[in-house]
Order: sequence, then C-alpha cells, then structure tokens
Amino acid sequence: MNVETGVVVSAVTSLATGVAAGFVMHRSDFCLAGMLRDLFLFRRTFMLRMFALMLLVTMLLVEIGRLTGLVRMFPFPGFGMPGAATVIGGMLFGVGMVLAGGCVVGTLYRMGAGSVLSAVAFAGLIVGSVFYAEFHPVWKNFADATLFFRGPVTLSQLTGVSHSLLVLCCAAVLLTVLIMWGRRGELVRRSTAERYLQPWKASLVLACLTFWSVSVIGVPMGITTTYSKIGAWLESLIAPGHTAGLGYLKAIAFDYQNTLLGISYRGGPGPALDGVSLMQYPLVAGIIAGGMASAILIREFRPHWNVPASQYVSALAGGILMGLAARMAPACNVWHLMGGLPIMALQSMAFVAGVVPGAWLGGRLLTHILSFNQSR
Repeated sequence: MNVETGVVVSAVTSLATGVAAGFVMHRSDFCLAGMLRDLFLFRRTFMLRMFALMLLVTMLLVEIGRLTGLVRMFPFPGFGMPGAATVIGGMLFGVGMVLAGGCVVGTLYRMGAGSVLSAVAFAGLIVGSVFYAEFHPVWKNFADATLFFRGPVTLSQLTGVSHSLLVLCCAAVLLTVLIMWGRRGELVRRSTAERYLQPWKASLVLACLTFWSVSVIGVPMGITTTYSKIGAWLESLIAPGHTAGLGYLKAIAFDYQNTLLGISYRGGPGPALDGVSLMQYPLVAGIIAGGMASAILIREFRPHWNVPASQYVSALAGGILMGLAARMAPACNVWHLMGGLPIMALQSMAFVAGVVPGAWLGGRLLTHILSFNQSR
C-alpha cells in the first residue's frame, strides 16, 4: 500500500470509528464519566456493569488479535510507566469529568447533539490542555522522579506471568459476575425512549471499535492531544512568539510505523498538522458527527442552553481540569479505560487509582453546586 492510500485509509478508519462511537454512545446514553458519577451520587452500579462487559470483550478480542497477528504492536505505542503523576492526573481528571457533566468523549457527542453546556466544557478542555504547556518542564521532572518503577509497561511484564494466562484469569472472573448479573436481569435497562439502544449493546460495539482501532491504526481511541493542538494553534494566532518558545509544543508524543498501512505516525501536541492530527482529528470530528446524526434521526437535535449559570461555571471549570489532567497523567479516561485496562497497562491502573477518588470528590463538589442552585 502506497503512502497516499495509507493516509486515506487511516483517515477514513478514524472517521468511521468516531461516527460509530458517537452514534452508539448518544443513542444509549453511554458515558464513562457517568459510571462513577452514578456510583457516588446515586449509588447506582448499572453502568459499571456495562463497563465490565466492555472490558471483558475488549480484553478477549485484543488477546485473540495479538495471538493471531492481527494486532501487530503490543503493548500499544503511547503507554508508559506508572507513577505519582499518573495518579494525581487521574484524580484531577475524575473531579473535572464530574463537574463538566461528561468525559472528553461524552462532551463531544453531546455537543454534536446540541448541548451548549458541553460546548462550554469543550472550550475548557482546550484552555486546560494548552495551559499545561506553561509548566510542563516542572511537571515532567516531577513525573520522572516519582515513577513507581522503570521498565515494565504491562502487568505481564512486571510479574513475568504469561499475558494470556492473566487474560484468562481476569476473563473468568468477569464472565462469572456477568452471568450472575444476567440471570438477575441486571444487564438490561428499562426504557420507553424511542429507538433507545441498550447499553450492553453499546458495550459490545465499543469493544469491537477498540479492537478495530488497534488492528488498523495501531493504538486505541485517543483524542486529548487534539485539544492541545487546537489550543496551541489558537494561542499561536494571539502570541506566536510565546507559543513558539514552549518546549512542550515541540515534543513528539507518537513516533511509530504502521506496517499495515505503510505510513508513519509521528507528531505531538503542537499546532502542526502531523501524524497525531491524522489519527485524532477525524476521530474527534466523527464522534461529534455521530452524536449529531443520532440526535437528528430521533428528532432530538436542537441547541439547548437553558440551565443555571452555575452549571456553566461548573462545566467550564470541569473542562479546564480535564484538559490539564489529561496532559499531566498523561491521556484521558477513554485511552486508559477502553485501551489500557484491557491489556493491563500499569499506567492505566495508576490512572484508575486516581480517577475513582477524584470522581468521588467531584461528586461532593457537584452536590454543593446543585444544593446552591436549589436554595436560590
């Protein structure tokens, strides 16, 4: 495959993946942020069951792909070693996604469906992402000095236990509890909404999309570097000299060869159109378009902004925190929960160790905000 064809296939793959993800997530109200928010605010665990199903299927598909050669790079490029920076970044991200009312992908498909509140969170994500560049050298030194260990990226590499064996053990546990939930009827949500997609079906689709992404593109779905790139471009219009002097915007986040498509993905958080742009821009556009298409088909597409001003403040603050935290961790919940946990990436486990208490804290803050609105 020549380079031009490879670029087209890559862009179309990312776009189609994004459209499918945005469509099914909107149609099923599937939100990774909502899973933890519902747990801490309402003591509901339904969406966590959906995540367990998605994790099981993704884990098995990726392992089958690894063993058969369909997944060519393992561990996936972009995953690093865990440390305190990942935990802290995950905690801030957890706070931010609850305050914003959705994670980085939930913000996109809801914005596509007409949510002005999500558009405000989107703006916050851009602000937070580009602000990180101002203190990147200090944080990078801290992150390097507080790594838990150096070398291993996955649990298999750390323990020396076969990855296939670890997958089988985890799959057995997940399958057991899923069967138990299924027999109790706890995997289906009652809904009278028109054309509502059951979340368990969305879980299966998202697992397949992750497998499709790692098989063709080489990495799981990831979108947060896009926010840095957009922010850096906007900043370059206002203060080109300052932007050009920020070392972080010159960094290379990805640099790997896609042997299937015959192209190289090389690029970083700077404003230039590069390999990261090729991976992520079509994906982001697709998620927005997928959410919009779903809303239009069920006649729910309309701009809606009639919410208290304090919620806009919360959405903006949450977006800024998410954008900042996604660079500090690094990466977001989509990258770690949908891509890293299925391969037992240690960095993703550290991210989860931070995002769970962060979501709890975010829930407490959101409760105070809602109480304030009701008291007015």
